[in-house]
Amino acid sequence: MNILLDGRPEEALRIHAYMLRGGYQGLKRARQTPPQQVIEEIKSSGLRGRGGAGFPTGLKLSFIPQQEDTPRYIICNLDEGEPGTYKDRTLCEHVPHKLVEGLAICAYAIQATQAFIYCRAEYPYLVDVLKQAINQAKQENLLENLDIELRMGAGAYVCGEESALIESIEGHRGNPRFKPPYPAGQGLWQQPTVVLNVETLCNVPFILREGADAFSSVGTPDYPGTKLITLNGDVEHRGCFEVTTGTPIKEIIETVGGGVRQGRALKAIQVGGSSGGFLKASQIDTPLDFAALQKAGGSLGSGAILVLDETRDMVDLCFNIADFYRKESCGKCLPCREGCYRGWQIIRKIQQHQANQQDVENLFLLLDVMKETALCGLGQSFYLPIQSCITLFEEEFQAKLRTEVGGGERIS
Repeated sequence: MNILLDGRPEEALRIHAYMLRGGYQGLKRARQTPPQQVIEEIKSSGLRGRGGAGFPTGLKLSFIPQQEDTPRYIICNLDEGEPGTYKDRTLCEHVPHKLVEGLAICAYAIQATQAFIYCRAEYPYLVDVLKQAINQAKQENLLENLDIELRMGAGAYVCGEESALIESIEGHRGNPRFKPPYPAGQGLWQQPTVVLNVETLCNVPFILREGADAFSSVGTPDYPGTKLITLNGDVEHRGCFEVTTGTPIKEIIETVGGGVRQGRALKAIQVGGSSGGFLKASQIDTPLDFAALQKAGGSLGSGAILVLDETRDMVDLCFNIADFYRKESCGKCLPCREGCYRGWQIIRKIQQHQANQQDVENLFLLLDVMKETALCGLGQSFYLPIQSCITLFEEEFQAKLRTEVGGGERIS
């Protein structure tokens, strides 16, 4: 079932073609329903955030206070800075009206009259697409009193974190805020605010049009619906695909991706972008599900899947991930600012055969500290790809330690 990518690229900016397929019927139904009931419908569907954290969407909407005299804001997160991820871009290119409709439904649910779409700096061409879609919806009088404004980011990975994104919209440096207070209470300009991912919002029209039961009947009970994945790396067919949640990773690689490239053996899979954990080839039957991936030692994250064949050097890959985090840390908190750099230093020493066992032990200690003390998800998630890579492929890291000092000892 295609809940998300049910449109054709050539129809992306033809609003009447979208409406012929049931477009804006969800919004129409929502406006015939009390706002609180709309929230309950989204709650009942079981929809969870598709940006990475997997927080229940209806619950997030319910946190907004309902006082009539309180300004409220809703923000669409189109920052999409996770390496290997381009699902939100694909949705905006194929079904921009689905995003506009989902945003309007959620704005109605929390009684917001102002919405923002925060667009990644590398997607300037999407601004024109979205502006046209918004203008078309206005011409059809579909948005009523809702004003949707587009804001451009400046290329900072950390602005995918909701409070850093809010700071950026306000015109400040894109640094995360201390929590609490949370955006639902004090968000944009210290007013109640909901921040939702593009893919999350694009699921909402289906729920309001077809009903919560129709949505929850698809996929797994804990993470229902479909999921957009971006398949990268050593597979025959790379791209963005929509799959039912619970689909085994093996089926995604072999059926959707056409198998490992050039007939080579599968070595590892990283799910969730650069912040996701690694799985070994023996874990290929793990279903694409939030809880199942966590149990396996990984994370669903943004839905990016990186397939690695037998020729890949895991130490080099680990170094590239650390280098990315080192460059993207905003520097506001010490654990992330120093931790990403020190972690990168140690992995570089391993890569250059200059590290010993004590260096590795120091790295694991550093990762534990960052996980518990970093201010936002950037520093907190640094541990998962690094730790899982070293733990699962210990022999490769062990082989690059200095043999004269600790080289014969185990890493873990």
